[in-house]
Amino acid sequence: MSLSRRALIGALGAGAAIAASSDFSAAASPAPRSDLIASGADPIELLQATRRVLIDNDNLFGPHRVIPTVQQQITAIKELRADRRGTDRRKLLQLQTQYSELCGWLYQDLGDFRAAQHWMREALEASHMAGDDELTTYVLARRSQLAGDMNDPIEAVDVAEAAEDRAAPRSRLAAVAATYGAHGHALRNDPLMAQRAYEHARELLARMDPDPSSPWGVWLDGAYIDVQRAHSLAALGDHHGAAAGFRDAISRLPAGYHRDRGVYLGREAVSLARAGEAEQAASAGLQALAVAKETGSDRIARELAQLDGVLDQWRTVPGVSDFKDALTEAVLRQA
Repeated sequence: MSLSRRALIGALGAGAAIAASSDFSAAASPAPRSDLIASGADPIELLQATRRVLIDNDNLFGPHRVIPTVQQQITAIKELRADRRGTDRRKLLQLQTQYSELCGWLYQDLGDFRAAQHWMREALEASHMAGDDELTTYVLARRSQLAGDMNDPIEAVDVAEAAEDRAAPRSRLAAVAATYGAHGHALRNDPLMAQRAYEHARELLARMDPDPSSPWGVWLDGAYIDVQRAHSLAALGDHHGAAAGFRDAISRLPAGYHRDRGVYLGREAVSLARAGEAEQAASAGLQALAVAKETGSDRIARELAQLDGVLDQWRTVPGVSDFKDALTEAVLRQA
């Protein structure tokens, strides 16, 4: 793949994100604190409800449309903290943690890892100020996931172990941390340790409190562990196993997980291509491309960039040429 084509493919994810500046300062907004108070609703309840809506919108439309509003809410929270005390102030610090972690995730999905690291550090600091051990543990687990996306295996393993050590016994967060640590072992090219770590994560999930009170990591279930293991199998070179794992994960995705479906389709396509299944890979790639155009997700764009390169040797195959033509048209429109 030529350098110019790599740059164009990068534009598929990044071009849609122009509105989401990497500037670490919160987006400017006119008196967000005053707006919240003037609404007549309880500001804390309104901020909690807004976060839920923003998460839903991010999953459907991608991070570039959500980041400015998330940063406005962080500005509002910091202003509200000035005249609150006691329980309200602690709730605001918890909300600041949650919004900062969400901002970190949005930048992670855009592939802006420097900004993602900044906001995850902000989240960790706010969680300590709030004195919320569960939130601190969750942020540490998420930092392990971010390190995995950055191909930093040592950080992924060490932070995951720190999160698991902090997690309450029989908690879902312990299984979350173990799952992300397992991928760190795969990135270290240690299949035995990765397999043991995934087995450990499944054991933690099986022993988990059946009625957990913590809201963190509620998406973790057996299917989520399986899809992370598929990601690790791809890193370890078991492309047939990885493709089968992603295919199974896609079939079990809950309705509404639009962007995640695109990510898994892209990863399945790359695994199929590396396994020599060019036409199947191109078909999955076309489906992933459709989601990438809608969401601007850099995670999907990165998979498509890999797929484009792997499929070069089969460029004359009809399905492959269709994918390459569609990708070229998409990135030229976005550039």
